[in-house]
Amino acid sequence: MKKQVESCVFCQIIDGKKSCELLYQDDGIIAFRDKYPIAPVHILIMPKRHIQGLNCITNNELTLLKNMLVRAISLAREENISEAGYRVVFNCGENGGQAVPHLHLHLLGGRKLWSVRDNG
Repeated sequence: MKKQVESCVFCQIIDGKKSCELLYQDDGIIAFRDKYPIAPVHILIMPKRHIQGLNCITNNELTLLKNMLVRAISLAREENISEAGYRVVFNCGENGGQAVPHLHLHLLGGRKLWSVRDNG
């Protein structure tokens, strides 16, 4: 298991040093509402152990990604956004919009979300 990073805000939340609106946790993952939501439903789902980002995932961690996605589907149902539609996003690196260097998935919904088709 990789060591938590003291300066990582998500590791601090996972360790209970910072508060969050916790929605789910098990031995491997945690889910909570984003403090700065960009949609009515904006939930972050992440591993409890520090993984820098998507580029750090190995074949040994594919089950972790599956568990994160399955939890996103479950939370979408619980939040009543599964029928209308939702988005799941992994941002990767600074140019990809990853603001916190700890692997996390965004579950977004509750309104119509922008699409590339809306631009042309």
